[in-house]
Amino acid sequence: MTGTDIAAPWPDSAFPADPYPGARPPCSFLHTDARTHPLTADPSAPSGWRASGRCLDDVLAGLGAPRLAGRVPLLAYGSNACPSKITWMRDARGLGGPVVVLRVRTAGLAAVWAAGRRVVDDQRPATLAALDGVVEEHTVWLAAPEQFAALDAVEGRDADPPRYRLARVATGRVTLLDGAGVLDRPWAYVAPETPTGDDRTDRRPLVLDGAPVTCTALDQAGAAALAGTPGPDGLDADTAEGVPVPEHWPSRVFVYGSLMPGQRAFGLLRPHASTTLPQPVVLPVGGIADTGHDYPALTLDTGDGVPGWVVELADPASALAVLDAYEGPEYARVRVVVEDGTVCWAWVWAAARVGHVPLARGWAGR
Repeated sequence: MTGTDIAAPWPDSAFPADPYPGARPPCSFLHTDARTHPLTADPSAPSGWRASGRCLDDVLAGLGAPRLAGRVPLLAYGSNACPSKITWMRDARGLGGPVVVLRVRTAGLAAVWAAGRRVVDDQRPATLAALDGVVEEHTVWLAAPEQFAALDAVEGRDADPPRYRLARVATGRVTLLDGAGVLDRPWAYVAPETPTGDDRTDRRPLVLDGAPVTCTALDQAGAAALAGTPGPDGLDADTAEGVPVPEHWPSRVFVYGSLMPGQRAFGLLRPHASTTLPQPVVLPVGGIADTGHDYPALTLDTGDGVPGWVVELADPASALAVLDAYEGPEYARVRVVVEDGTVCWAWVWAAARVGHVPLARGWAGR
């Protein structure tokens, strides 16, 4: 399968990159081969999304690319949401693979104009800042680890001194606009930490009259004429080291069978749990079936919801390796969204369903 096998309603020319930050589609999308393919939220699909009616994970696998479980949320608040910019990144910076971009709403975070200009075109870029009470619409890339080499080059993460740093942002709240889900502590390229000595300040917020100027308040022409001083971004953001690891997001699991508290296999999960107590929750989609082998199967395209527990993990990567081995090849680990919007890892049945007997929603596990 190639990218041309997917319906391609929008070419890059529909979303020009100039002036910065460029135009962006009015929906979540998959970008491949200079084409933008709209995505539709569907919690009954293992990926949670469909492209041209197909589960997005199947589309990505057909393109030889990582499924969504192998990607991390990267907040894209500037030109990286523009399809023409994405193609430029492929041509000029070696970006590989399809790009998955989801629309989000941010609260307490804002794209603001930076203090400096871009060398390539002398336009003023955006940077991220904490702003109480501000609600904006942006995007996240669900980025594959191998795509960060090109992203780092574009954002100058490895420049000396760096233009932007990659960080996990704890400030504010980021929620999906299409579908549901809270994207807690997404990665983002933000201004370097408080500068000292010869560190650069051109990607810190431009401050006028004591406050940064939001990108929604002025277009590029108006921003280019501004004169102010670099200021703090106010973010609670821990600098990331190396390449993001998909298993580190989210840091919790949804369990519905033998791994639930009080059930026979919880002892396997307990040593990997954080000090946060497990919480009873409901997955609003899906159903449970008896496999006939003394363990249940979760499917997302059947049933009317599944009760279970959310368990926070102390070290997600090591815990998930153990739990993947326990669940075995009949299950696939995917991200699901429980009733309160929390995103969790869960194991869904991926093998044939021969002989499965549906269980009632009130089933208590075993």
